[in-house]
Amino acid sequence: MKSALAAFCVSALLCAALTASAQTIDFNKDRAGEPPKGFSTALTGQGKAGVWVVMKDDASPGQGNVLAQTDADATGYRFPLCVYDGVTAKDADISVKFKPVSGKKDQAAGIVWRYRDKDNYYIVRANALENNVVLYKVQNGKREDLPVKGEGRTYGKKATVPKNQWSELRVTAKGNLFTVWLNGQKLYEVEDGTFTEAGKVGLWTKADSVTYFDDLKVVAH
Repeated sequence: MKSALAAFCVSALLCAALTASAQTIDFNKDRAGEPPKGFSTALTGQGKAGVWVVMKDDASPGQGNVLAQTDADATGYRFPLCVYDGVTAKDADISVKFKPVSGKKDQAAGIVWRYRDKDNYYIVRANALENNVVLYKVQNGKREDLPVKGEGRTYGKKATVPKNQWSELRVTAKGNLFTVWLNGQKLYEVEDGTFTEAGKVGLWTKADSVTYFDDLKVVAH
């Protein structure tokens, strides 16, 4: 009986390993001053396209390279995107470390998933000026915050998002259920069925946000 149970456990672990694909992008193999390899950029809304460039940051978690969005165009409805071309997934566990560097209108950092194109995707973002974390859908170019499960439309949750410090934002997507964490603390869940097909993942900023990113981790199921 024990041997049968052990064999079942090993089989289950092997199946899990085969069905989950994990990647970590730390940008250390990219050349400073250039765009990151394996990513595509886009823009939702108006204003200038984002400038996404790899930089050396000794204060980063790995004391190596980071990805920075450096264009500070203050157009309000401006959402620069940097989309990773290496993963297409429906269900995934995605996290990234981020540092809000500057911005008078916004100091925002976001994770994008189930990305179809520049006008259709899910996004969760943390904002150091507003000290909140909000999950939206962008559908046909229109951004709309989604209600928190069990609480309604609260505009996400208030949470301390430090300026000029590294934090970690995380979201898991499983079917229509999305769960949001900030710095290891679970904040809330959202249920939505707008985008049900697999899509790409990526990074996002808003308006005049200058934001650094590092250690983008994607576990696709």
